[in-house]
Amino acid sequence: MLTLSLGSSDALLGYLGRQLESFFPDGGGAAERPALQAYLAPALQRLEHCIAEVRMWTPGRFDHLHSSQYTTFLYYLANTLWRAGAERALCSKLFGLNKALNGIDLFYEIEMPEVFFIGHSVGIVLAKARYGNRLVLYQNSTVGKNHGEAPTLGDGVVMYPSTAIIGRCEIGAGSVIAQGTSVVNRSTPGDCVVFQGEAGGLVFKPPTRDVLTDLFR
Repeated sequence: MLTLSLGSSDALLGYLGRQLESFFPDGGGAAERPALQAYLAPALQRLEHCIAEVRMWTPGRFDHLHSSQYTTFLYYLANTLWRAGAERALCSKLFGLNKALNGIDLFYEIEMPEVFFIGHSVGIVLAKARYGNRLVLYQNSTVGKNHGEAPTLGDGVVMYPSTAIIGRCEIGAGSVIAQGTSVVNRSTPGDCVVFQGEAGGLVFKPPTRDVLTDLFR
């Protein structure tokens, strides 16, 4: 069972409720609490699985003051509520709270993988794309559509700071997108480091180390 830094699920609910009331003072807090209470446990189960796989995090412990963990928690809670058919207004509030606190644009309808790691959340924008497991995201990374076409990311994709994957892209498993690189309507072979080439082209090089082993158990 996941140990909470606030001590109990009721304490976490109270903390979250006060945040929602502060950012969205529309008087809906009392009506929303039953839904939050009903789906907190399954959201925490998803979070527990993710935390257990990240090497730098202590398995079985959720620290609400760890911004990356709290970012992930707010997404899981909003997505769990949406899957269950909860009121969209509550899902939207959780999405907005995550955006306000952590600077991330991660809509609750997006299906993120079971395990992913956010290094720094500020400036991350994610579209409704297909995301493989063990995704790694750093600040100012973007996944977006182009003329309605969304990318597909394989397992173990790493997006370093200020990277972008846009449009009809097939990003092979184990692709590491180097800092400042934009992949637009292109594909990568996988198990490679992707650098920006000339005239918008890409350069693929073999990896010199296993980044995923550094980050995941």
